[in-house]
Amino acid sequence: MRKRYSLHFYLAGAVAARAGDEMSGPALMLAGFALSGSTVEASLLLAGLTISAVVGGPVFGALLDRAGRPGRLLAGALVLYAAGLGVILVGLGRLPFAVILLIAAVTGLLGPALSGGWTAQLPRVVLGDHLPRANALDAMTFNVASLAGPALVGGVAEALGAPTAVVVSVVLITLALPAAWMLPARPGRVLGVQATSLTSHLVAGVRVIVGRPSLARATLTSTISCIAQGMLMACIPLLGERVLGGAGRGAVLLSCVAVSALVANAVLVRFPRSVAPDTIIWGSALIQAAALALAVWGQPVGLIAAVLIVGIGEGPQLAALFAVRHREAPDHLRGQIFTTGASLKITGFALGAAVAGPVVNWSLPGTLALAASVAVLAALAFFVIPSATANSSEGSAMST
Repeated sequence: MRKRYSLHFYLAGAVAARAGDEMSGPALMLAGFALSGSTVEASLLLAGLTISAVVGGPVFGALLDRAGRPGRLLAGALVLYAAGLGVILVGLGRLPFAVILLIAAVTGLLGPALSGGWTAQLPRVVLGDHLPRANALDAMTFNVASLAGPALVGGVAEALGAPTAVVVSVVLITLALPAAWMLPARPGRVLGVQATSLTSHLVAGVRVIVGRPSLARATLTSTISCIAQGMLMACIPLLGERVLGGAGRGAVLLSCVAVSALVANAVLVRFPRSVAPDTIIWGSALIQAAALALAVWGQPVGLIAAVLIVGIGEGPQLAALFAVRHREAPDHLRGQIFTTGASLKITGFALGAAVAGPVVNWSLPGTLALAASVAVLAALAFFVIPSATANSSEGSAMST
């Protein structure tokens, strides 16, 4: 099966699904504003789509782990997510907003399927010796999606209207269906998995995340890093307006982050075992902290340099996080661990944006400084969790 299922096919499906996912939130927000004229309703629509991921991720991951053909379940999740977006678009202006918000929250339960659900299947696509390189390539699909998604939203919304941007998002997610459906089957049912209840399975996954120091460290540090990234996102419109001469130019800053993250991961693909993933995770948090501190300076050249450095931290941190999860996660819990981690990161990002929203109106430099402090806290949090063996796996780099 591994010989017949190409890594390129996997990557193409991942890019399509993740680009559609990156488009979905901003496109829905713009469509909500265009059809209702309310910024409050538009922001609530985005929040509804993202906040429910914290519940949906662990449950969907547990179901993936129990499925003999996880690709079929993943394909079903893509269909339901795309259908949810379509129902929201059709219902805007026709159904009560409370109903639309509920549909968005239900749709958002499947959001982690488009991120962690894919990555959890990677060890069944490539052999162990090739996993480090494939892992870095997989992380690059997030960078490509984060670069293409917002650009597509802006371009399509400008040319054809915000509702059409939602349609394009649905089309991209749908294009990923063949790659998901044909993912390799589980080679054999893990003993005991089907005999346990779903609740017991969920508890077992949480115990692994909390009980394995390397995995707990990576999860905690990456989640706190996402809080800092969410705070930066809240600053983007004002940074564009005050430093670059227009709020819309803030999209340029997001593109800079995505491009530098993509380049950094491309380098990592060439040298996948050069630095231990555990070291990259906390080191990249410090890089992001330094970049956010530089952004406080408030000059165009310094700001562009700052967001480029943010990307250099973000890209390898994501690849390293995947490497740690692949290394530490038992096969029968891999899906849950990946989707739970994705849920925590999505929630952390949303929390950071929510906290920074009111603060940024009071002080833009103060908010950036606060974000830098949170990034430092992310690096320090890595060392808060003790390890009796000093995590000997740190020295193994990405050997597994």
